[in-house]
Amino acid sequence: MASVSTVLPRILEPETLDHLAPDDPVAQRSRRDLRRVNAFMGARRILARALDRVICDSRRKALRIVELGCGDGRLMLDVARHRGQRWPEATIDLLDRQPIVDASTVAAFAAAGWRARPLIADVFDWADAAGDRRWDVVVANLFLHHFDGAALGRVLAGCARRADALVACEPRRSRFALGASHLIWLLGANAVTRNDGVLSVRAGFIDGELGAAWPGGAGEWRRDEYDDGLFTHCFCAVRGVAGA
Repeated sequence: MASVSTVLPRILEPETLDHLAPDDPVAQRSRRDLRRVNAFMGARRILARALDRVICDSRRKALRIVELGCGDGRLMLDVARHRGQRWPEATIDLLDRQPIVDASTVAAFAAAGWRARPLIADVFDWADAAGDRRWDVVVANLFLHHFDGAALGRVLAGCARRADALVACEPRRSRFALGASHLIWLLGANAVTRNDGVLSVRAGFIDGELGAAWPGGAGEWRRDEYDDGLFTHCFCAVRGVAGA
């Protein structure tokens, strides 16, 4: 646990990419930048390890996964390509406010043995929706740091109500990560990505912050919160055994 003297305050500011149109050339360039950033950070391996914590291989049905704030869907496509044989015939709903997932990405999921379905929706509408549609696992990668207070609690409450597990991989809020975020120009990132990278770290998480915001009871949910790699803070919650 970080000492009080070294803890950075959590600061949320609007990120530019979230407010650009999907077909804006600057936004398209920034999403390509994010794929390079994810590769540099080892995001696919970190996310796959987190999924291993909550998915039971003894399950008897194909997994139902939903990714919140999926962007172009390429990160989970990378997971599917490396985990498709281990978790065959999974269905993944790719939720985002903007129609960014294209037909070629959906086809690539099919080639990896997963069925992908783009889902254009606001995350709060998803979290508050009535009905009995449920998922085995909710995935949130670099998404929850956009929310604070009641908004974060509302998203997490929706996850707890609508799924049996959550895997979240978020920016680690540390001085080292903040310093590194100022250097992503070395990866060829454009101005939007350089700006948003710094804001993401400032809005990131440490220690037990996500666990403290999780609404599920301690007796019903197993929760793990930990750092993985130099830049990533993870939170996993599972009710019983997800997918079992």
